[in-house]
Amino acid sequence: MDDCLNVIALVKDGERYIFVYDEESASELLQTLGRYAADPELNFTWYDAAVLSQKVRRMQAESRSGPSTDGPFRRSA
Repeated sequence: MDDCLNVIALVKDGERYIFVYDEESASELLQTLGRYAADPELNFTWYDAAVLSQKVRRMQAESRSGPSTDGPFRRSA
């Protein structure tokens, strides 16, 4: 089992969206990004969801390609 936690964040117009997830919950996070984008009460767009989704998928690919050197956490650029 992979004990790493992944963190992605978006700071936009004074709002902060921070998502912490593990490999098992990545698909649930992708669904959450879609729900946030569809919510008119949030300043979170479909573009934001697409960008963060790409980061999640890239981090998944990196975790499959080898062990992380970041310790128990992985950071998104």
